[in-house]
Amino acid sequence: MKKPHHILSTLLCASLAAAISPTGAFAKEGMFTPEQIPGIAGDLRATGLNLDPATLADLTAFPMGAVISLGGCTASFVSPNGLVVTNHHCARGSVQFNSTSENNYLENGFLAASMAEELPAAPGSRVYVTLQVDDVTERVTGGLDPALEPRERFAKIEQRRKALIGECESEPGYRCQAASFFGGLQYKLIRRLEIRDVRIVYSPADAIGRYGGDIDNWRWPRHTGDFAFYRAYVGPDGRPADYAEENVPYSPPHILEVSAGGLENGDFVMAMGYPGSTSRYARLASVRQTFDWQYPEFVRFFSDWIATIEAAAPEGSDARIRYASRLAQLNNVLKNLKGQIDGARRNDLVGRRAQREAELNEWIAADPHRMMLGQAIGELDALSEERAAEAKRSYWYGNALRPQLLGAAQRLYRLAHERTKPDAARESGYQERDMAMLRQRMSVIDRRYDPAVDKAEWMLFLRGYLAQPADMRIEALDEAMGLSPELSDEELSEKLDGYYEDTVLNSLDTRLALMDASPEELDGHADPFIRLAAALHETQMAREEAGKVRSGRANLLNPQYMRAIISWQQSRGHAAYPDANSTLRVTYGTVMGGSPADGLLYEPFTRLEGILQKDTGEDPFNSPAAQLDLIRADDYGDYYLDSIGSVPVNFLSDLDSTGGNSGSATLDADGKLVGLLFDGTLESVNSDWDFDPDITRTIHVDTRYMLWVMEKIDGAQALIDEMTIVR
Repeated sequence: MKKPHHILSTLLCASLAAAISPTGAFAKEGMFTPEQIPGIAGDLRATGLNLDPATLADLTAFPMGAVISLGGCTASFVSPNGLVVTNHHCARGSVQFNSTSENNYLENGFLAASMAEELPAAPGSRVYVTLQVDDVTERVTGGLDPALEPRERFAKIEQRRKALIGECESEPGYRCQAASFFGGLQYKLIRRLEIRDVRIVYSPADAIGRYGGDIDNWRWPRHTGDFAFYRAYVGPDGRPADYAEENVPYSPPHILEVSAGGLENGDFVMAMGYPGSTSRYARLASVRQTFDWQYPEFVRFFSDWIATIEAAAPEGSDARIRYASRLAQLNNVLKNLKGQIDGARRNDLVGRRAQREAELNEWIAADPHRMMLGQAIGELDALSEERAAEAKRSYWYGNALRPQLLGAAQRLYRLAHERTKPDAARESGYQERDMAMLRQRMSVIDRRYDPAVDKAEWMLFLRGYLAQPADMRIEALDEAMGLSPELSDEELSEKLDGYYEDTVLNSLDTRLALMDASPEELDGHADPFIRLAAALHETQMAREEAGKVRSGRANLLNPQYMRAIISWQQSRGHAAYPDANSTLRVTYGTVMGGSPADGLLYEPFTRLEGILQKDTGEDPFNSPAAQLDLIRADDYGDYYLDSIGSVPVNFLSDLDSTGGNSGSATLDADGKLVGLLFDGTLESVNSDWDFDPDITRTIHVDTRYMLWVMEKIDGAQALIDEMTIVR
């Protein structure tokens, strides 16, 4: 007999409330949502927080009101004039966008002498200020019949989410999301101010901001000055506006004071940020698919991709500058993947996940009332297997569609068809609310595209695609491009030349003009990329429809699985928290080193002198001469830490973090900014799947090093004076 929905809703609320209540057995594991803070207030105080924990649950209060999202990284306000601090690697794309071989800000760094000299960030850059979060679970999934067909379930949930977003964005200047938590067991409507005029203020040279490069990435000890500054601007009326000279700096409701006194080993720290995604509740089928096939395949593919770009875009060329951000991202992901694979093997992730599922199954079997949950989980596992098989089938086809102008053509063709529908019926990403971002995506191509490099990449992708058996290839693509495994490299290269020689999409004005084209106009267009997009459109729509059916099934099954997980963990005395999903979270712990392997000891701080020890004079260990001279002269300024006998550069903590946390404000017990979270150790990366408190360590750049560089190296005294420095 089915329970009435209001009873299920009551049980859900009670279950979630119990899941976040104090249990007396908290580890430092957890990326907690603001409303979960009251449930961990006791442990926050015991760990060392001096602030009232209740303030951390208030998005409009200090310090949460100062923490912002950049849409992929985190940042925070540090002056009343809209000054924003984040990681160097988060701002590096904007620095690259403004760089040329004659004026290379990546190599030389950038510092605006005045506000008038601040440069527009890369197109699409945003500052998002979270203002309000409301539980809207009832409005998204309330009253949905469990017997609904999967495609209809998916459509109804999407329709309701779009309606909520439309209401939330009825006043211009806001960007909202109806985010899913606990696998769709809970939904929240998040209202954010969207600041569209973002400008780069200061970014140290790569020799400081990216010191150690890919060699040191995910490693300890680190000596990376991973910090940079943006400024947020609004219209003269104080409301968000597109870039204009008459715009004025945004006045944030709260700012963070910057500590020049900093931390000691063992001190309390916490970070507020927007972690991207974790998979700690993923089922065994997904874990096996990921670590047995997907990640090893990605390692091979990304290695070849990096080599292809490096060969086609030599060091010092304009093309290398255009592809600097892509190379940095690919290298970062590649190293992360290798660490994930090693960590899964070392920690027996598959075995641990199998054991967890066996224990969950025992708990379900112990109570006949839980049998329906067991059946749902079985169906979810079958769905996971289907998704894994489809991922393998579509992998190389997806790679074959990566060229930048083909991607632009596909977006334009899809937009033309979506614009024939009422706005509310359009696919997410093609509604009127998305047009500004689409135009900016079209614009950014100009500074991140080189036809010779793009062609070299496409050759790599298509060679991988053509090496697959016939049932793994897509007939529409083969026919449209005249592809077959028998094509020689010379023949394939000649075929691709026609696309790059005959296209008009390499013109920004043309791309923007075609955003208003009708389906009929594009169907008759001569551009080869547009013709290919048209030929693939029906196949793309069919594949998308199949994905929506699978998502509709998941929308029914995932919440039942998470309900079981939450109740089971509660029965074992553990609190549940939702997987990361790019929404505002709090993580906390202490400054501490570690010992990730036998005989390997990590100190909690690194020193200026470590830069001298690493320096070779060659990238990526090529510190500016002025910096080396200052270190040799023991010129520590006001930033000396007695306990280490130097200026601290980077420090370790046991905070729980992942991608998206980059740039997160690291605060001390009183809410002062003491660092910026920017990385984790290689031994820690597997914590996306399985948190291990003994080896998980997060890396932060110390504010004392930031201030030392700003004062002693780059002469950014005006920015220091603009901030509130606490000594």
